Amino acid sequence: MPDKFIVPQFIENEDKILGPISVRQFLICLVGVLLIFISYKILATPYFIVVTILVAGIGGTFGFLKVNGQAFHLFALNALITAQRGFAPRVWDKNPSDDELRLYLTKAIVAPVYVAERKQRPESTRLRDMSLVVNTGGVYKPEDTNF
Repeated sequence: MPDKFIVPQFIENEDKILGPISVRQFLICLVGVLLIFISYKILATPYFIVVTILVAGIGGTFGFLKVNGQAFHLFALNALITAQRGFAPRVWDKNPSDDELRLYLTKAIVAPVYVAERKQRPESTRLRDMSLVVNTGGVYKPEDTNF
């Protein structure tokens, strides 16, 4: 009997550490709180309030916003890469070149003909025996084992 392996499922889900908050979200919030604390110690009250609103907004956006099912930091990274590449339209040229036309015209296209062989349909008792063998994982042994 072959070895059995456990296949991980739901690998796209992030691990949760504090209720519904994932590790990534917790770290982003921690950095945001640290930046707000530093601005509290350094800045005067009106500037502190402005910086706090900006840091909380940016941290909340990067921590909790999803765009098209993906985290915002991935969306922002993809947008940045696309902006660096430029927005030149990519158009598929449907017209074949002269060399491709010559090659196509010189080839003789012959479709292969396949004839499917008809197999004998197993009897209903044999189907039942095979399904029992499969469902029981090979524990059930029918009298006729010539599958």
